[in-house]
Amino acid sequence: MHVVLQAPHLFSFPKPLNPAPKTQPFHHHFPCLPSLSKPVNPKKFAVECFSSDEFPVDETFLENFGPKDKETEDEARRRNWIERGWAPWEEILTPEANFARKSLNEGEEVPLQSPEAIEAFKMLKPSYRLKKVKEMGLTEDEWYQKQFEIKGEIPEPLQTLWTGPLVVRHVPPRDWPPRGWEVDKEELEFIREAHKLLAVRMDLEELEREVRTDDKDMCLDRYKMFLKQYKEWVAANKDRLEEESYKYDQDYHPGRRKRGKDYKEGMYELPFYYPGQICQGKVTTLHLYQGAFVDIGGVYDGWVPIKGNDWYWIRHHIKVGMNVIVEILAKRDPYRYRFPIEMRFVNPNIDHLIFNRFEFPPIFHRDEDTNTDELRRDSGRPPVPRKDPGTKPEEEPLLSNHPYINKLWHIHVAEQMILDDLEANPEKYKGKKLSELTDEDDYNEENNVIHTKAYFKKSLLPKMILKTSVKDLDLEAALAERELHNKLSREAKERGEEYKITKLRRNIEMDEYDFMHWRRSFEEREALIRDISCRQALGLPLEEPGRYKDASFFGKDQYDPSNPLYRYDYWGEPKTSEKSKQERMTDAHNKSIVGKGTVWYEMSYEEAIKQKLRREARSKEMMQKETEEGSSKRKQGKDGEDEEDDEDDFDYSILSGPSVEFADQPHINGAEFSSISDEGVFDG
Repeated sequence: MHVVLQAPHLFSFPKPLNPAPKTQPFHHHFPCLPSLSKPVNPKKFAVECFSSDEFPVDETFLENFGPKDKETEDEARRRNWIERGWAPWEEILTPEANFARKSLNEGEEVPLQSPEAIEAFKMLKPSYRLKKVKEMGLTEDEWYQKQFEIKGEIPEPLQTLWTGPLVVRHVPPRDWPPRGWEVDKEELEFIREAHKLLAVRMDLEELEREVRTDDKDMCLDRYKMFLKQYKEWVAANKDRLEEESYKYDQDYHPGRRKRGKDYKEGMYELPFYYPGQICQGKVTTLHLYQGAFVDIGGVYDGWVPIKGNDWYWIRHHIKVGMNVIVEILAKRDPYRYRFPIEMRFVNPNIDHLIFNRFEFPPIFHRDEDTNTDELRRDSGRPPVPRKDPGTKPEEEPLLSNHPYINKLWHIHVAEQMILDDLEANPEKYKGKKLSELTDEDDYNEENNVIHTKAYFKKSLLPKMILKTSVKDLDLEAALAERELHNKLSREAKERGEEYKITKLRRNIEMDEYDFMHWRRSFEEREALIRDISCRQALGLPLEEPGRYKDASFFGKDQYDPSNPLYRYDYWGEPKTSEKSKQERMTDAHNKSIVGKGTVWYEMSYEEAIKQKLRREARSKEMMQKETEEGSSKRKQGKDGEDEEDDEDDFDYSILSGPSVEFADQPHINGAEFSSISDEGVFDG
């Protein structure tokens, strides 16, 4: 069946803002080509000689692109609000701003022409303003109050016609009691039976027949039992909650807990509310970027999230001080979340006019929040994507280095040093008990490590001094162990045997700590493997979804703190790496052949001149020695021997192997060239 929709005669389409010129229809089988033989109408267009900037335009140009005065200034401003979203409120202008707005169309240094501009200019004078206020029969406060009234069209109140009757019930919260609060188990079981009754299905017709208006026989026993326990909890925790509020919420913000003068007896605490509860309240605050706050009779005001330009649509329906009906959507931790009670409006029903939703509820960032992953998990935020390290913790080796072993080794060394000093200087400890020894200086655990330098074989090396308190030592047990080993050593010597000490008491204790740490590491890995197996069996992800991403997700040239390229002292690839091993070998070979002419940059100019002078002096000494030896040989009668002396003044010392004078090799990037031979470097 075909249905033909015909527009009635009274219906007409709106006129377009930029109407296109009418064109003649053409057949769709042929392309639309301009007809060259069609004569040009001389009235519309005459061919003349025009420059490019004076070339005439067609008649539709001004109609399409000219200024349009069809909409008023208020309509244009309102359209600008909607399209660009910069003004969520009606504008409230001061007299100065009102004059600036009204006189925009007037010329500079020209008398005002329009009556609106002249009146706005007169309103700048306070006496004229008071005169006009009295003429209107208003006081000054009433006139200022009138400026804040909404100008223009005020829409009718919203009426929700498509919903059924609003069901309000008294049900105790499902999360009662609060954590750490003990209640009677039988009473709690009685209270929780109310939640089972919520699952009973009822027929609407039967329900309407049994509707009663009296409240005498209403079944509120379970709810009254909950109220009794709730009041006991409030009496015990009211002071503590107020002290914590002063500790954590020091700055004022809308929705903060009411305390001091603002707190009144009978205000409901957070455990009284639950998600899905219908409450009646009063709007207390309207915030442009956070939303509306409703007083529902509790210590916390409820928060209705509204932000951005959504206020433009609902500014007529929500006012400060109006009574509203709200539904609680979420109840959160008041010390983590800024607004613990999130709600929506039920009456007036403006939920469908709110488009810019909050992605996540606002939270507090405190000084003790050092673990960002734990913070975002607590507040329901997604993980920050990071590059996948590619490591598998279940395949890593087990740990057996307990952190207390270093401290235990320091204690062991200090005990043995004191016992060695006791054997060397027994008079120093005569009449003293080892357990009564005290520290010579005041021991400070924070400054127990001293970093200095000391000489060892003519080399200045860094030295670290570790201070240990005598109170941490067990000198009597160490002395008893030393005396036992000395006794066993003497007995073995009398028997003619060699006595060996395998392990001391502290060494055995270190092994026990190491084994304890290894066992803990082993159990952690077993638990990790069990967790991975269970996740794979249930089809669950092994990692938190969205935590790790491939390298392609981040693109190129992303900041990576583990990459040496982003280190502040990075000067390129170091010469000591395996990447440049062949280059270093080739460089050392070339220097051994050519000499040091190519590495002039390794030393200063003065040092190079000194080395040159030393080489010349050395060559002169060698020549003098050779001449002296030659003259002595001639005196001894050996003049007949052929002396093949083809030596010249060239210094062959610079052609020596790399092992000669290698202490003067250049230092590049903190690495010294190694003395390596050139054998096999250029082998094919």
